[in-house]
Amino acid sequence: MTGPLREREEAHALLAAEAERARAGGGRFVLLRGATGTGRSAMLEAAAAHAAGRGLRVLRARCSPEDTAVPFAAVLHLLGPVPEFADLAPGLDDRGSAARLWRLLRSYAARSPVLVAVDDVHLADEASRRWLVEAARRVDRLPVLVVATERSQYDIDPRPAGLTHALSPSLVRTHTLAPLTDTAAATLVRAAFPTAPDDWTADCVHAGAGNPLLLHALLDDLHGTPPPSPVPDTCAALYPGAYPAAVSWWLDTTGPTTAETARTLAALEQADEAHPHRRTHPRPQAPPRTVAPAPLATTAALLADATGADPARVAGWLTAMTRLGLLRADAEGRPRYAHPLLRDAVLSGWPGARRRAAHLAVAEAMLRCGDRVDAVARQLLGSGPVGLPWALRVLRDAVAVAVHQGRPDDAVVYLRRALAEPLPDDLRQRLLTELGSLEYASADAPAGLPRLAEALNLPAEPRDRVRTALALGTALAGRGEVRAAVEVLRAMEDGLSGHPELVRTVRTASALLSDQDQTVRREAYRWLTDTARRSPELVGATGQALLVRYAATAGASSAKAAMARLRTLLTEPAEPLAEPFLLGTAAAVAQWADELDEAEGLVERGLAGQRPSLLHPMQRALHDVLLDIAAARGDYTRLLTETKTETEVEAEFGAEFGAGADTETIPDTDTETATETPATGGPTNADAHALLALVETGRAAQARRLAARFDLRGAPDSWELNRFLYARGILRLSEGDTTGALHDFLECGRRQAARAVLSPVVTPWRSAAARCRLALGSPREAIALAEEELRLARVWDTPRTVGRALRVLARATGGRRGLELAEESVALLRDSPADADLIAALLTQGRLLSTGGDRSRARDSLREAAERAERLGAVRLRSRAEEALRAGGARRTTTAHTGTASLTGSERRIAELAAAGRTNTEIADLLHIARRTVETHLTSAYRKLGIRRRGQLGEALKGEA
Repeated sequence: MTGPLREREEAHALLAAEAERARAGGGRFVLLRGATGTGRSAMLEAAAAHAAGRGLRVLRARCSPEDTAVPFAAVLHLLGPVPEFADLAPGLDDRGSAARLWRLLRSYAARSPVLVAVDDVHLADEASRRWLVEAARRVDRLPVLVVATERSQYDIDPRPAGLTHALSPSLVRTHTLAPLTDTAAATLVRAAFPTAPDDWTADCVHAGAGNPLLLHALLDDLHGTPPPSPVPDTCAALYPGAYPAAVSWWLDTTGPTTAETARTLAALEQADEAHPHRRTHPRPQAPPRTVAPAPLATTAALLADATGADPARVAGWLTAMTRLGLLRADAEGRPRYAHPLLRDAVLSGWPGARRRAAHLAVAEAMLRCGDRVDAVARQLLGSGPVGLPWALRVLRDAVAVAVHQGRPDDAVVYLRRALAEPLPDDLRQRLLTELGSLEYASADAPAGLPRLAEALNLPAEPRDRVRTALALGTALAGRGEVRAAVEVLRAMEDGLSGHPELVRTVRTASALLSDQDQTVRREAYRWLTDTARRSPELVGATGQALLVRYAATAGASSAKAAMARLRTLLTEPAEPLAEPFLLGTAAAVAQWADELDEAEGLVERGLAGQRPSLLHPMQRALHDVLLDIAAARGDYTRLLTETKTETEVEAEFGAEFGAGADTETIPDTDTETATETPATGGPTNADAHALLALVETGRAAQARRLAARFDLRGAPDSWELNRFLYARGILRLSEGDTTGALHDFLECGRRQAARAVLSPVVTPWRSAAARCRLALGSPREAIALAEEELRLARVWDTPRTVGRALRVLARATGGRRGLELAEESVALLRDSPADADLIAALLTQGRLLSTGGDRSRARDSLREAAERAERLGAVRLRSRAEEALRAGGARRTTTAHTGTASLTGSERRIAELAAAGRTNTEIADLLHIARRTVETHLTSAYRKLGIRRRGQLGEALKGEA
């Protein structure tokens, strides 16, 4: 050990005082005790140097295990070569030898005071130990100070009693060297690295673990990598390697059982720290160096079971190591190594086979004590294949848990490990399908596709092969390879003879996936239409539902007729693999038909039948319908949350999206966020809805950044690209770029027409383009676009589509006729769930009334528009309404910021569910939103309703109903 001694003043004072006592003719026996590495030897050297300086003759001996077979070896090292002992061998008269050695010491003491310094007396031979014990009884009559150091550390295998256990305490002065405090350790670090920042210093202190030996060794190694280089977590980054050598020596001194337990604890902890869902590796907590008894006892029992050691001794060892600072309690109170580097050093040099065996032993111990399945699985990750049925069962159960908890990365790791086990082909096929699906879904598409292709080539039951084909087709379509996806599915048909229901499922999936490519889509729906006309049984209920949806988008069906047909189809028996197609298709049409609650129920049924770990063409489609429902309701919170993490939403957009948000208080800076990262593929439906939500909530800068993420020139053809073009057009129109907006709307329309999508139920691009034509001074073209949209809207015949088309036509027409159209639009939209469209219609009505001189009625319409917009959180529409009010010389009445009238639609819906007894988790699952979103809405609702507890919700909602 190098460097200065810290926090050893008490020991220094004791030894200095006893040295003076020896000089005065009175002897003493002093025992310095301490754990390995706490500086016993350094303290003894300091005492020897001090004694020599005070005129004492210093006799030294360092005990070693190699000398235990030689009687009096330690004493002979002290007193020097003595001729009469040259042939000393075991079995001679110990008493006579001891007496002669004692006389020799007295002869030394007769000439000058003596310091006898014996290091590591616990390693001395038995004869020397007896001699030293006897010296402790007699030394007080001589000018002799005997100082011995002894290791005193709790080991799992009990060690022999200490040197002085049979002596009266009055005969021995015992001093125990304590671990370094963090303050003293930090002082040592700063002495070696004066410019080190506090966090780097603290990292060194944790890695030193209060042990002077380890800390000095670490500082020696780090001289090659001073700050700002981080303190490494692995010994491979250290050179010359004094630190791992010191840890290895510490382990060697503890005995084989303690070393095995220490390494098993390190392996257990490493498996936990390497758990895939942990994004960071937090350091254990700072002092106090104690742990909660329950986690400690649990860990002790687990280690004892895995190693075969005594549980009580293991618990004692954990407690002792925690007090010494080598272990610290983590956030859950479990004993963990003070630093990852220390843990890595403990594992260094342990053979790989032994590590794997330890992981398996820990896994088995966890299983026996009923630990969580994912904790057991984490240990199996390090064990290697074991070929035991329980191991595969645990890994598969852990996959299910991880998928259910929304941790796909964890599930991927567990599945990869499961596939390392010996498996029959059919089970390997199912696991490969699951793994490929999860890898693709977790953005590791290059790995997912080969897995799915391999699974498709393995022998399996027809239903399992169809599942794999659906997953592979979904993945290929998601990468823009729509034709390849359809070909994979069509190639399945030849192997499905005798399974007509599976053939229908494959054909339905082909038609659905073809939506991503207009050329393939035309071919698919041409075949579907012709087949349904000739042999409807070949397309089944799901294929016929797709044709209903096709007719709806082509402007060839009314909402009433479409829903009647779909409700009939939903009563027919459905093949389980095909049912999600039927439910998802019906949900999409129900949403267009303004049957939002029915659509939501169909989505719930569809998602309930899905296996989240398997790719399926309808998974994303069902979630897209949920987004469309949220957009129809003006639920901007949900639309923004779907494309961001909750943290990003709160940081960038604020905690609330509801009423009372003023334009001036909305964050709209150019701070970098996740939305600035360039997108690697085309935009999604979620991106389009998020862009529209950002525009409507007045967050122009964020909307611009989201739009800039996508280079639409290289984006693959899809209906989602068309929807994003429409959304970008709305952004451009809101910012005054009318020409750019018109280009986006017309391009959207061109692409939709190429796909035979003519109805405005999907994207009302004609109304938007009409507004641009009107702004650019082309009212005739504007009216033509608006009239065509109204014609198509009346075919579908829902309040939302017709009311929206009437509003734009009213604006383009103007005058008395325009006012009549606007009033018809408002009347229709009052029966629609689309509040945003009603607000826009009220704005148009108010402006036309104002232009016609009826300012009183105009103010009523504009005030209603402003109040509805504020409750909805539609900042853009609210600003336009207030502008119109100011232009007419009126002031808007203040909207209620408290009471039930101030609740947004989302807040009210969530509050009502909470009042009905639903938990936050149940509400989140029911509405398919994050739990944090539920909590945010409830917090806002509590504030507006003036309540503090969940139990008050029912009364508050009822009292102001």
